[in-house]
Amino acid sequence: MSIQKIKLLSPKHPNRATAIIGGETSSIVNWNDIAYPQFYTIYKQLLSNFWIPDEISMSKDMQQWPQLTEREQDAFKRIIGLLSILDSVQTRYILESSMFSSDSSVHAVLAVIAQQEVVHNQSYSYVLSSLVPLAEQNRIFNIAKDDEMVMKRNQFILDLYEAFRETPNAENFAKSLVASVILEGINFYSGFAYFYNLARHQKMVGTSTMISYIQRDEMQHSYFISQLLRAVLTENPKIDENGQFSQFVYDTMAEAVDLEIEWCEYVLRDLDGLDVSEMRDYVKYLANKRLRVIGLNDLYEGFDEDVMPWIRAYSDDSLNATKSDFFEQKSRSYAKVTDANGFDDL
Repeated sequence: MSIQKIKLLSPKHPNRATAIIGGETSSIVNWNDIAYPQFYTIYKQLLSNFWIPDEISMSKDMQQWPQLTEREQDAFKRIIGLLSILDSVQTRYILESSMFSSDSSVHAVLAVIAQQEVVHNQSYSYVLSSLVPLAEQNRIFNIAKDDEMVMKRNQFILDLYEAFRETPNAENFAKSLVASVILEGINFYSGFAYFYNLARHQKMVGTSTMISYIQRDEMQHSYFISQLLRAVLTENPKIDENGQFSQFVYDTMAEAVDLEIEWCEYVLRDLDGLDVSEMRDYVKYLANKRLRVIGLNDLYEGFDEDVMPWIRAYSDDSLNATKSDFFEQKSRSYAKVTDANGFDDL
């Protein structure tokens, strides 16, 4: 099913959209009359997360930066460069996808998510401006573009995003949402782990505090996009009529895990306190968690426990209002979220 960008205003259509994509809508947002009322809960949770980088003091980080080893500084710069690419791409993708959503509440939530991604990018500039001269800041933002490993890791996500942009239809939209869940729910986390590892060694605590705010946002983003995907699949059952879409999800998740592990081995090698073998297990654990939120089964048997629980001391665990499922899932594969298979803070 081909879909079109939604008109700015269609007065003859209902305010409550007839579908998330490909439906009729006036484009007017009435939060008291939406198809998925829990989207309003997510919207309010996103707003309650509001923060700005300037709130975080970088004075101690400025003092500690020269004390980091050359290897630690190199990983710091490469990861900041990678994160800047991810958030920049995500901002544009979220804005682009929102233009095709006929559900005005979805469009509104995506607008907030896009704004938060912009803040994340501002954060990386803020951190670097506290640590290194402008010329070095600019160089760091170019590192990721010139790093073959980074581009290899990101290309399949970009390909799925571009496929939707070039051929906007229901299936490509759903596939792009899978890519977005991976970007938000897996691709950021090896970088987050690096900064939390510094913090548990009493290094660069200001940066890790900022990262914890970013992670809190990304958890909400990943959750919302997962639920959006499930709603789209419920409204468009032909996408997974023969289980082909479920298989696509498994295959794509496996590719993402392989690339993420390869990246971890590349950027996190030889760092005090970080066990790369644990990171491999952690990435597989994250993949299973993301699949469960989508409504699918584990891909990696036995990886159902967090092998790096120390991260919880540095990350935000306040996500509590959006754990329950909120629509009846008709697809056999996309089962309802429950306490046993639902979303947690990592």
